[in-house]
Amino acid sequence: MRLTRREELGGTVDEVHALRTDRAFQEAKCEATTEGGGYSVDVAPAAAGHRVRTERQLPSDGLPDIARSFVGEHLTIVEVLDWSGPSGDGSRVAVVDIHVKGAPLTIKGTLRLEPAGAGTAEVLDADLRANVPLIGGKLERAAADPINAAIDIEVALLKEWLAR
Repeated sequence: MRLTRREELGGTVDEVHALRTDRAFQEAKCEATTEGGGYSVDVAPAAAGHRVRTERQLPSDGLPDIARSFVGEHLTIVEVLDWSGPSGDGSRVAVVDIHVKGAPLTIKGTLRLEPAGAGTAEVLDADLRANVPLIGGKLERAAADPINAAIDIEVALLKEWLAR
């Protein structure tokens, strides 16, 4: 299942990137999206840019029974964003790799920050995959709404922090 989103953000690409690679912002994002579950955050310089890795634990009670049979009472989401350095036009790209521990559910793609007028466009282009014969599509559709809800929370938090 394809996940594509475009968000218009205030602030320059450098300002948005600085937030996305800021430990305090990542911790606030995890707190806002875990509903009291545990999380860990690691932000480190990488060869060309930064690597941001978060691990969040969420309750699985809102998932369909078939999905809960894979993950149990909690699901652990591991998110890794490998950010590039700036390109000639100032844009930046992160390779997105998200998976759920113990479940065959992944999101792989790119998150791009690009200049857009006086602000920044953040463009997600990714594939959501549940590698389970016969029911993979059903799992993907069940996961799409909570994933989009988490992205909505993250974008709102970005806008709030950029307005400070």
